[in-house]
Amino acid sequence: MVFLGSAATAGGRAARRWEGFLPPRAIWVAPRGPTPTVDMQQTKAQEMIRATVRSFAERELAPGVQDRDEQERFPTEHIPEMARLGLFGLTIPQEFGGCAVDSVSYAIAIEELSRVDASVGVIVAVHNSVAAYPILDFGTPEQKKRWLPELASGKRIGAFCLSEAQAGSDAAGVETTAVRDGDGWVINGAKLWATNGSNAGLYIVIAVTDKSAPRGRGLSAFIVERERPGLSLGVKEHKLGIRGSDTYEIVFEDVRVPAEAQLGPLGKGMAVALGTLDGGRIGIGAQAVGIAQRALEEAVAYAKQREQFGKPIAELQPIQWRIADIATQVQAARLLVYQAAHMKDLKVPFTKLAAMAKLYASEMAIRAVHNALQIHGGYGYTKDYAVERLYRDARITTIYEGTSEIQRLVIARQLGL
Repeated sequence: MVFLGSAATAGGRAARRWEGFLPPRAIWVAPRGPTPTVDMQQTKAQEMIRATVRSFAERELAPGVQDRDEQERFPTEHIPEMARLGLFGLTIPQEFGGCAVDSVSYAIAIEELSRVDASVGVIVAVHNSVAAYPILDFGTPEQKKRWLPELASGKRIGAFCLSEAQAGSDAAGVETTAVRDGDGWVINGAKLWATNGSNAGLYIVIAVTDKSAPRGRGLSAFIVERERPGLSLGVKEHKLGIRGSDTYEIVFEDVRVPAEAQLGPLGKGMAVALGTLDGGRIGIGAQAVGIAQRALEEAVAYAKQREQFGKPIAELQPIQWRIADIATQVQAARLLVYQAAHMKDLKVPFTKLAAMAKLYASEMAIRAVHNALQIHGGYGYTKDYAVERLYRDARITTIYEGTSEIQRLVIARQLGL
C-alpha cells in the first residue's frame, strides 16, 4: 500500500520518510476555558495530503462523476487506486497496514474527495470512521489483527448497521436481536440505509442482546462478515443525491457468528455506536465543507464568464455579496471541523465540537449550494452544470450521522441543559 504517493507502505519504508511530519505540528494556545484553541496553520504533511488527494480526485474521479450520478453506479473502477493511495487505511495504525494520519489530515482527505465527488467522500468516510474505527477503539488485539489489515488494504470495505425502520434518530429503538446459542450468537433483523451496503465485506452491527434491560442498555455490537449464511441484501435505496454511493437494507436471517465477533463489552453497544458517531460527524462535516467549497468555485467561475447588462455579473454587487458570504461561511465551517478533529487527536472529549462542526458545516453547505445555484440562474437548474448535482448531494449532510435536530440536542446536553 502506498499512502498518498508514498506516505506509508506495509513494510514502513516510505513511512520513515515522513518522520518529523507525523504526528502534526499543531501549535496550541493556552486555553481560557473548557475548549482549547489552536493555530490552524497546516503542516507540510497535511499540505501534501491535500495536494495529492485533490490531484487524484480531479484526474480520476472528475471525468466520470456525472455518469456515476446519473447511473447510480458505485466507483468500482477506482477502488484499486484508492486502496493503493491508502484511502481505506487513513485512520488505521501502520502496524495493521494503515496510514495512521492525524484526524485533520483525515478531514482534509474527505473534504478533497467530496469537493469532486461527494459519493466517494462518504464511501471513504464511512469505511474509516464507523467501520474501522470501532474495531480500533473497542476491539480486542485479536480482532484488530484479524480485521484491520483487510480494511486498510481495501480487501474488505466496511459498513455500519444501526438504523432500522423504527430506530432512526432514536437509536435506542433497535429491534434486531442477537441471541446466545452455544459458543456463538444468532442475529435476526433488518438494518436500513447502510452506506456501502452492497459492496461491503464487513458490517458493524448493533443488536439487542438483553431484552430485559432498560431501553438502550441491552444493546451490543458485533463484527459480521458479508459471507455469513443468512446475511442478504434487501432493498436498494434510490436517492436524491450521493447516487454513486450504494445504500441498502441489510437483512439478517439466523446469521450465526462466533463469540469472538462480539465487539466491546456485552450490553455496551450504545456506547460503541455513540462513540463511533462522534468521529463520523467529523467526516460528514468535512464532506459538507468539500461540497460547499466546490459550489463556491463554480459560482466564482460562472460569475466571471456570464454577462448580463453589458458586463460580467461578477461586477454586480449583489453577486459579489452572495459569493463573499459563501466564502466566509465555508472557511468558518472548515476551521470548526478541523478544531473538532484536533480535539479528537488530543484524546479529550470532543462530542460537543463534533456536533457543532457537523451541524454548522452541513447547514452551511445547504446555504452555499443554494446561493451558487441562484447565481447560475436557470442554467444552474440543469444537469449541464455541476451545481445541480451539488445541490442534491448537500441535502443529505443535514440528515445522516445524526440530523441537525439531533446535533442541537447533543450540543444542548453538553452545555448542561
